[in-house]
Amino acid sequence: MSTVPAARKNGRAWALLLVLCGTIFLEGSDVAMLAVAVPTIRADLGLTTGTTAWVMSGYVLGYAGFTLLGGRSADLLGRRRMFLTWLSVFLVFSTLGGFAIDGWMLVVARFVTGVAAAFMTPAAVSIITTSYPEGRQRDKALLVFAGVGAGGFSLGLVIGGLLTELGWRWVFFAPVFLAGAILLAALRLLPADARPEPAPRGYDLAGAASAAAAMLLLAYGIVRLERRGEGLGLTLGALGAGLALVAAFVVIERRAKAPLVRLGIFRKAAMVRADLAALLFLGAFFGFQFIITLYLQELRGWSSLQTAIALIVMGCDAVLAPTLTPRLVHRYGNRRVIFGGFLLAIVAYGLFLPVQMDWSYAAMFPSLIIAGTAFALAYGPLTIAATDSVAKEEQGLAGGLLYTCTQFGSAVGISAVTAVYGITTASADGSPGAVLHAYRTALVVPVAMVLLGAAVSSFDLRSARLRRLGLVSGRARGGVRDPRSRGGCRGTARRRGCGPR
Repeated sequence: MSTVPAARKNGRAWALLLVLCGTIFLEGSDVAMLAVAVPTIRADLGLTTGTTAWVMSGYVLGYAGFTLLGGRSADLLGRRRMFLTWLSVFLVFSTLGGFAIDGWMLVVARFVTGVAAAFMTPAAVSIITTSYPEGRQRDKALLVFAGVGAGGFSLGLVIGGLLTELGWRWVFFAPVFLAGAILLAALRLLPADARPEPAPRGYDLAGAASAAAAMLLLAYGIVRLERRGEGLGLTLGALGAGLALVAAFVVIERRAKAPLVRLGIFRKAAMVRADLAALLFLGAFFGFQFIITLYLQELRGWSSLQTAIALIVMGCDAVLAPTLTPRLVHRYGNRRVIFGGFLLAIVAYGLFLPVQMDWSYAAMFPSLIIAGTAFALAYGPLTIAATDSVAKEEQGLAGGLLYTCTQFGSAVGISAVTAVYGITTASADGSPGAVLHAYRTALVVPVAMVLLGAAVSSFDLRSARLRRLGLVSGRARGGVRDPRSRGGCRGTARRRGCGPR
């Protein structure tokens, strides 16, 4: 896929970015709208508690289970082909969800929609990283993409509340119209892929099967953590089987002639740290938002629409990510901006720890807007850091690894706060004061996650400092390279003896 520097002159590059941003907006808003509509869906269709939970969890299971495979498929089978194919699948199954008359139909529709997102989202990221020239133009495109995705989730909460008032089925049909418009535009604007050559050594089918099964089992086990002691054996069994399959996957990839995942990619320390930081950041963010939603609706008695409007301030990242963040990245570099985002997240979640029964919205506002600002600073730069040091032919894989981590992070964050909240309330008397205490206890989880994420991100700051002192060489935004490696330094650094040996 060729880059599009010439497209800047006629606006085609920004039109392409608009299409790709439409995809991530679609994905983010779709999740948020359904989250608001679930109580109404449950009442209308008479769903059990377990089925209702799987309407939400089915999407996470499909997304987290297939993102790694989806990212690598974009590299091997064509980014444009994967994007268009799975956007079409997303459209079809969102339509089927709108016509569902039973719980199992909704669960199936949401699972397949999640699988579709697992293939089309990494494809969209890899189209950006291979279509825009490396440097400020690509970085800004990624920051805009990340900001629009976050804005889609925030706006989706409000849109979902409004559409639910008209009828919950519109929560499924509205994404169909947006997906259809994106599909028509994408057919015209997406740059053509070079026709994929058949793999000379075949495809790693065993690796693909073991990877998908491992991710599905791990995601299933993590989602089941919300149930605490209920069915603990099944939960532990799923997690254990998932870990065993991860070990089997590693063995398969080491022996495969054409591995699905080149294990050497995990030697890229900057990429691994970015993926881990993204997992922690997203887990904390969604865990925090989930607890606030429970606090406002269950303890304060706010409606779903009131709650959505209250939380929309967290969508300030949709404005800040494409405007403020690129300037900060250009001036201070990726690492410092990411670390600053984690520090702001610590402040935001920490400020909410002493939440009271009768807090006014003004008392909540600082936490909410600081949390949104933190997201704007951290999420986009983490996307850059996770893909920046990766070769063009593995950009889909890098995107798949990133979004696998973000999906697992979201599942871990929500499951962890739910488990802590449930354990705390189980030993309480059920009074409003005891419930408030449970919320405060659960809020410790996102605080701990961002503290750990800040520690992970600080390693990149240390590497950058060593590089400035001339002790380490490498790209300004990539991973730390061994000074003895071939091509690991240029210019004056070469004269210091760190050229090829």
